[in-house]
Amino acid sequence: MNILGVSCYYHDSAAALLQDGMVTAAAEEERFSRIKHDSGFPERAIDFCLRTGGIQSKDLDYVVFYEKPLVKLERILTTAVENFPRSSGAFRDAMATWLGDKLWLKSRFVEKLRVPREKVLFVDHHAAHAASSFFCSPFKEAAILTVDGVGEWTTAAMGTAQADWDGTGTNAIRLLKEIRFPHSLGLLYSAFTAFLGFEVNEGEYKVMGMAPYGNPEYLDKVYRLIRVCDDGSFELDMDYFSFQYSTNRTFSDKFVRLFGEPRDRKSEFITSLTNPDVSPKSPQVAKNQYYADVAASIQRATEDIILRMANHLHRKTQLKTLCMAGGVALNSVANGRILRETPFESLFIQPAAGDSGGALGAALYAWHVLLRKPRKFVLENAYLGRAYDDIEIRAFLGERSISYQVCADDDALCSTVTNELTSGKVVGWFQGRFEWGPRALGNRSILADPRHAKMKEIVNSKIKFREPFRPFAPVILEQEAEQYFEGLSNPSGCYPARYMLLVLPWNNGHGELAPAVNHMGTGRLQTIRPEWNPRYHRLVEQFGRATGVPVLMNTSFNLRGEPIATSPADALSTFTRSDIDVLVLDRFIIRKE
Repeated sequence: MNILGVSCYYHDSAAALLQDGMVTAAAEEERFSRIKHDSGFPERAIDFCLRTGGIQSKDLDYVVFYEKPLVKLERILTTAVENFPRSSGAFRDAMATWLGDKLWLKSRFVEKLRVPREKVLFVDHHAAHAASSFFCSPFKEAAILTVDGVGEWTTAAMGTAQADWDGTGTNAIRLLKEIRFPHSLGLLYSAFTAFLGFEVNEGEYKVMGMAPYGNPEYLDKVYRLIRVCDDGSFELDMDYFSFQYSTNRTFSDKFVRLFGEPRDRKSEFITSLTNPDVSPKSPQVAKNQYYADVAASIQRATEDIILRMANHLHRKTQLKTLCMAGGVALNSVANGRILRETPFESLFIQPAAGDSGGALGAALYAWHVLLRKPRKFVLENAYLGRAYDDIEIRAFLGERSISYQVCADDDALCSTVTNELTSGKVVGWFQGRFEWGPRALGNRSILADPRHAKMKEIVNSKIKFREPFRPFAPVILEQEAEQYFEGLSNPSGCYPARYMLLVLPWNNGHGELAPAVNHMGTGRLQTIRPEWNPRYHRLVEQFGRATGVPVLMNTSFNLRGEPIATSPADALSTFTRSDIDVLVLDRFIIRKE
């Protein structure tokens, strides 16, 4: 049976294909369209999934959408009426969109994919989130926590899930408690994202990266905006926000009166911690330190609220395992605290935890809950995208008359690349199927030697063309992770670490061995083992043997504002437009002359 899951028309459109209960392919539309956070109908991603599965659209048994459009429209109409006349502009824009594609989504699927109307299904947004995590996890039962901006009405949900591994028909997801719009932890964080000069739905991780340079001096002010109960439920004071009636502003004038003028997004972020050479008495430094302290305050408040929710969920369920999804589940600092500070023993977060992951969740929900099919799949790695073989890469290089070195095997390749890395070169690393989700996990990565602190500045300024405070991730051999990081007592069972969804403190000074990936004493690590990615593992292993440090610096293979590379052409374009020294396309090595 073939089930296609789809998410689109908000941000991060995607498609995922489930074949007889196994995930065959999953990809975001942006990877093919090259439009960052593409929200359009995911035609290219759907086509990729069908080709990978060896089927045509006529072979689909079901197409499942990740939310219920009419319920979402109800929320938009209700909110517009409640906030009239301030909402008139937002209402007009929303209706222009809804009277186009969104309202006639079932007809769009019928037209585009030639499937019968009765084969098009719709799943509640947070049920899709929950399914995307639980039905990818190895657990038989788990507590469920989903937190995002907003789905139809729900902004956070708590519940439990059961898995049928033996054909008893007991698959179930029960979302027992919810928080509803406009009260939203995700939208609260997004309001601060905008205030701090970053783009909403794009810059939230920048706030998380800015926070360690500050102190949570303004928690009292943050808690004027949100009232939190002991169980983690909360209410926003809506006088401080405008997202409920505006399409271009998330916070109100009252917010500005409380926190001051928003940070100019074009200004450079410099503090005495990001640049020790500047005077701490400089007005620019003082101003930026204030914004860093605000970032630290909203980050700490978000972590604390999530921890309250998780602890309450554990008290109610007494379960040892927790599955999380929704965009807020990408807050890897909070995830680290959940593992260290709650009674949950195991945590699973699906790597595309945001809206794109809803496509996968919708398909899994249909298979396991609606069709009552037993489980047989665990998402052990995130390599679900498009691959390019030797023939395609060789032909691509030949068409462009590009000189290259080809390595006979992985040992020769990894030895050569290790030599490049230890000599200070930055390497574009392209191999296999691209990753599902927002993180580069060793198939579309930029790699460098983490032992030299200057490498962070080099890659940020000359390659990624992004803010100098932004951190990079350490990729480490799984068997070495416990020695290098605190709070990682069972690396082999820690799924968030596989997907770079976990920030942990460095252990016993090991961060000093890799200063380029030591972000104020912490690292957003990725653990690897040979079963998932043998070539990537071998490279890190060889680098560790050569240097004594089994860690590489990893960042996504893209330039600022662009999607991660999909094809050899994308990789070559990034290579030629930046100061990357060496490009590796599978077994082919290209160097700049």
